[in-house]
Amino acid sequence: MENVSPVAAVTPKKKKMNWNRLLPWVLPVLIIGGWQLASSTGFLASKTFPSPVAVFQDGVALAQAGTLQRNIAISLYRATMGLLIGGSIGFALGVLNGVSKLSRNLTDTSIQMLRTIPHLSLIPLVILAIGIGEPAKISLVSIGVLFPVYINTLHGIRSVDPNLVEMGTSYGLSKWEIFTKIIFPGALPTILMGLRYALGVMWTTLIVAETIASDSGIGYMATNAEDFMDMETIILCIVIYALLGKLSDLIAKNLEILALGWRQAKEAQQ
Repeated sequence: MENVSPVAAVTPKKKKMNWNRLLPWVLPVLIIGGWQLASSTGFLASKTFPSPVAVFQDGVALAQAGTLQRNIAISLYRATMGLLIGGSIGFALGVLNGVSKLSRNLTDTSIQMLRTIPHLSLIPLVILAIGIGEPAKISLVSIGVLFPVYINTLHGIRSVDPNLVEMGTSYGLSKWEIFTKIIFPGALPTILMGLRYALGVMWTTLIVAETIASDSGIGYMATNAEDFMDMETIILCIVIYALLGKLSDLIAKNLEILALGWRQAKEAQQ
């Protein structure tokens, strides 16, 4: 039997640094560093393109005044409500048209025609129909996210292997069991892909909606800052939208990991 050194037995193994987690942040850090360097050396005029430090200081001042938190909360509310309403409608229509040929023949053509209309072109119609309040902004976001969720839900359900459905029928599964145990799990990766795309459309739509006849929200902050040539706040609002978009994407990725853990486990076994 080999003698094992006591020091070797108790010395914990050093954890290797996971460079893959740091790699996505290398480019943003380099951009911010180069931006700060260009501002410090005078290559970028501070009046037209303020430094990251100035933008950060402006954000701190707005946060201390409570303005930043209030407007972020309002934008998050509008985005969330629009996603829930539009996403629910798109998901329901996608499921219905995916499993029912009658419903698909009846409504899919009309939905596809509406999908080709740029939803932001509906702003004048929405304002005339329901005014410029919260319902108008939430409605625009809902319309924007509806179609990506619908298209991907429909495609996911229609792409499920019909042999699996036939096999489930032969085993005596009910229609509900076939949907919940075969169709929906098979379509879930495509549905989640549609959700990730819808999140991007959600923020893009909200930016435009909040710059039109609005008195609150991140978009309003940017528009109001434009009137006073406040470049720090304008850039701050752009950075906040980017961070919120990244946060939404991370949430969607983690949702995929939770919902599709069975697929990753299967791939690991193969």
